[in-house]
Order: sequence, then C-alpha cells, then structure tokens
Amino acid sequence: MNKEGKEIVWGEYQKEIAPDNYYYARSCIRQNFFPGSEETFLKIVGAILGKDIYDDPHQTTCTGIAYHSDIIPMETTMTVVARQFSLMNDSGYKNFIPSCVTSFGIYTEMIEAWEHFPETLERTKQQLKSATGRTFSLPENLVHTSDIIYKYKEAILEKAKFKLINKQTGKPLRVVEHIGCHYAKIFPAKGVGGAEFPSVLSGMIETWGGEVIDYPERRHCCGFGFRNYVVKENRGYPLSNTKRKFDSMEPFKPDFIVANCPGCTFFLDRWQYVIAEMEGKTYGEDGFGIPVLTYEEMAGLVLGLDPWEMGMQLHQVGVESLLNKIGINYCSFDKYKGANGEDIGMPEKPNILKC
Repeated sequence: MNKEGKEIVWGEYQKEIAPDNYYYARSCIRQNFFPGSEETFLKIVGAILGKDIYDDPHQTTCTGIAYHSDIIPMETTMTVVARQFSLMNDSGYKNFIPSCVTSFGIYTEMIEAWEHFPETLERTKQQLKSATGRTFSLPENLVHTSDIIYKYKEAILEKAKFKLINKQTGKPLRVVEHIGCHYAKIFPAKGVGGAEFPSVLSGMIETWGGEVIDYPERRHCCGFGFRNYVVKENRGYPLSNTKRKFDSMEPFKPDFIVANCPGCTFFLDRWQYVIAEMEGKTYGEDGFGIPVLTYEEMAGLVLGLDPWEMGMQLHQVGVESLLNKIGINYCSFDKYKGANGEDIGMPEKPNILKC
C-alpha cells in the first residue's frame, strides 16, 4: 500500500480529542493505588501545558466495579452518570475526561445506550430529576485522560528534560505497553487506533525516544475481570493471566511496563511480588522486577518531575533501576517522606523480590 493509502486507512482509526476546556473525573481506585498520578496529570495539563481543566470535588464514583460485578443495575449507573454530566454542565465545561478506563467504558456505554434506545434517556432524565432535582446534557467530547497526553505528546517533547533513552548505552529503552481492555476492546472506535492498532501509549513511547516491544501476549488481558478479583476464591485466575504475560515478555528484556488502566497497572506491579513469594520467580534484571508505570508517571519523568512527588514510591516494584538508566537524579532519603518532610516509615521488604 502506498503512503497516501496508509494515511487514509490510519485516519479511520483516529478520534476527536478536544484541545481544551476539560472537566476532570477522578478514579476511585486510582485514589487508592496511585493517587500521585492524578495530581501529576493535573499539573502536566494545567500548569505545564496551560490548558483549562477543572477538578470537581463534588463528583462520585461511576459505579464501574459494582456495575460490572452485577451488584447494581444498569439504570442506577445511568442515573449516576447523568449526575456527573449535570455537575459538568453546572461548572461550565463541555469536555468530559475520566481518569479510569473502566469509567471511560461506563460513560461511553451509557451514551451509546441512550443514543440507540432514546426511551432509556428519557427514563434517566426522569430518575435524575426525581432523585436530585437536576437536569443534564451530554458532553461535547468524551475521551480518556491518556488521550490528552497522547494528543500533546509533541508539546511534552518540546518541554522534555529527559528522553526514554538508556543514558549508559545511548539506546532506546525497551518498553512494554499495556492497553486497558475497557479502553480499546469494548468500543474499539472510541480508542486511538481501535482494538487492532491501539497507539495511545506506543505513540507516547516512540515520540519520547523509547522502543515498543511486540511480544506474543501483548494484547492479553491482565486478568482483573472484577468478579475474578472481588471474589477471593477467584484470584488465581487474574494471577495466572498476568503470569502468562510476564512469561511471554521476559525473553525481550523490557526496561519497564506502562499501562493506561489503574487496575492493570496495579496488577502488573503487585503480582510480581506475589509470584516471587509463591514461586521464587522474579522478572527483570538481577531480581529487582520490571518497573510498572502509569502514563502520567512516564510523562512526568520525561518532563523532569520529582519521582517521589509523583508518588512512585507506592509501587511494589522499585523504580530506581529505571531512574538510573534515564539519568534522573533522585534522593533515596526522600523516598519515604511525607508532604511536610516528615519520615513516614519504610515498608517491610519482600522476602524474594529485591528493592
């Protein structure tokens, strides 16, 4: 296929991403797993890129985990989503950007349902009015927060202090990118590159100097699956899914992993500790594991932000090996200090996984 033909085909896999005026919807599980990443996103988009973004303290959960675990019905979720959009309307913003890919899938699914079944939209309006006295209108643009970083990847490169280059060898860092299922697989047309060629993370990596690793289980699910993890007896299933991915990527010797889903980031990070404790098996170099980053953390490192201010000490797998490769200066003594500089204590070390 000639170049022009490729550009036409690739154009079909693109999506509209609003340039500004963002209503930011936080993620309930990210606030527990990697809260520093959301603060980093707000800093990058607002302070560094100079965009108008609003962080509303009145928002609530989208109900995603409960909805996908069959705990609450779809109509309840529709009403909760409607209230979120009503809050956006009240704030004067038009473009809705959820931090969680499950939330992104939830909001997308509710809008799709309302479009295909108008009677459900009318019922939701009635239920929202009855419960809260509110009305709502749909956002002009709904994208995931990783789409915003993707859109401005070139602008971030212009402000970059570092690149995804191994300072010692001069070679690109080898990166595994993991796309959340609820971003690219539920509604493929809503993700950059669709389900076939999702490029929201690979586009960032390549723009900032890294090399994307293509390995057999690249598109394999992390295994979270909500009910697979919420029900304790089922947790062996997500663990086995993640181990399959690690075993597949291991021969390619990745320098780090990056994901755009909070659940995926959590499991790809934490399961390395679990596998080490259960089987004595570690991945990565010299028993330290493979660092797992959020896309905000990856962008933050490129921009030269302090890793501990971004909360990277909350990862189970230590990130120091990656910081050393990039050439980022950091103070080991500051790793476990609170916001006011007080010592918050060092966590207990794993038995097998080095840190």
